[in-house]
Amino acid sequence: MKNRGFDFGDFEITKREILASISIIAMMLLIGFVISGRISNYILDRNEKYNKAIKIESSELFEYGMRTDVGYAFVYGDLKAVDTVSYPEINGEYMYIEKIEEHYNMHTRTVTTTDSKGKTHTKTETYWSWDYAGSEEQRCSEITFLGHIFPSNKVEFPSTEHIDTIKESSHIRHKYYGVDTEYIGTIFTELRDKTISDNSSFYENSTIEETVDYLESDWELWLFWVIWIIVIGLCVFGFYYIDNEWIEN
Repeated sequence: MKNRGFDFGDFEITKREILASISIIAMMLLIGFVISGRISNYILDRNEKYNKAIKIESSELFEYGMRTDVGYAFVYGDLKAVDTVSYPEINGEYMYIEKIEEHYNMHTRTVTTTDSKGKTHTKTETYWSWDYAGSEEQRCSEITFLGHIFPSNKVEFPSTEHIDTIKESSHIRHKYYGVDTEYIGTIFTELRDKTISDNSSFYENSTIEETVDYLESDWELWLFWVIWIIVIGLCVFGFYYIDNEWIEN
């Protein structure tokens, strides 16, 4: 006979199951601390790179750092397009622009409904939607950052914003997304061989201090513990839900 515990209708939690679940929680927490320790070590190693990086806000020091291979650096300055791009049908110039074509297509779907008498009825329904039909893009070939000219692939562009939507006909339209010609912010990069590393991350409207604070946040550790606590809860619930007659013997 089971030791009486808590009856939840579909299943019952006995005192022995509660004691066993404490062991499960302790074991899962121990595993969690091991994993979180490794995550913490990863964060410390990553943050060490940020802490050792030099901080640059002048064009002269920027040029000196590239010339002398100083390594990792946070550099604050203006990001500008040298040669801008656009489409004839769009106003303005951009650092990057994307043109997406969409077609207005008819589709069918099967819909099942239930009437007041409980009978199901199936019918085919027609609907229309704008669907992706291709895209093209243009990007400037050169940019300047803190007064120095680089190929445009040296810095990751800021996120695109919707510019306009132009209908070619009742069933064809083009949507335009672009990146403006000028921004201010911080890049994290490596200064070596008289240039910066490819695809250097750009943090728009962020000072060096704000960028460092953002990059050194330990959100991964908090996210892990949130997920791990949910996993522990699910494991304990699953243990309570299954038949654990063997514990009572």
